[in-house]
Amino acid sequence: MQFDSAAFIWVAIALLAAIVEISIPHFGVIFVSAGAIVAALAAALNAPFAAQILLFVIALAVSFTLIRPRLVKNMSSRGVPSRTDALVGKDGVVTHDIDPTVGAGRVNVGGEDWAARAAAAMPAGTRIRVVGADGIVLEVRSA
Repeated sequence: MQFDSAAFIWVAIALLAAIVEISIPHFGVIFVSAGAIVAALAAALNAPFAAQILLFVIALAVSFTLIRPRLVKNMSSRGVPSRTDALVGKDGVVTHDIDPTVGAGRVNVGGEDWAARAAAAMPAGTRIRVVGADGIVLEVRSA
């Protein structure tokens, strides 16, 4: 294979793999780009085609083995915490009666009004403690 065409083909493969990774991230196709870049460099140095393939496979395997675990680790974080997470354990007051049969009621916690539910009925004015949350509905009990 001629130098110009082999290097061009490897660069084209690298670009195509990068475009696929950006379009449909799978955490794998980008490593093909890394291998293809190494193979393109080998082609630019007039390495035989067998050496280009070997370097492509080695670079793909090494980048996949060393980089992917770090990327996956960073991606598996908990994400953006809910606004209600910070309210668990805080005290507040019932502002609209909590009726456990319909799950309706409102509380004021930290100066903010929240929908709430509890296992037992609670009239307005009852002091409460937030014990959990289901989306934006606080789960409360008597304080």
